[in-house]
Amino acid sequence: MRICELREKEVVNVCTCHCIGYVMDVDIDECTGCVRALIVPGPAKFWGIFGREFEYIIPWKDIVKIGPDIILVEIKEEK
Repeated sequence: MRICELREKEVVNVCTCHCIGYVMDVDIDECTGCVRALIVPGPAKFWGIFGREFEYIIPWKDIVKIGPDIILVEIKEEK
């Protein structure tokens, strides 16, 4: 699978059943070439004009399943 194919998939948290967003980038280990994490942009500030408040960095171990249209992740959200 290519990174451009990952960017087209919606990321959904199985703990809350909420859509987190779409993959923006990946974190790759330089030594091994393995994917360490997926990076998904967080909610936008003020209509998206001023960027994002934060990014979700989802470790590879938290990915439950990568399907044809969706990526299921298990993230315990803090309140």
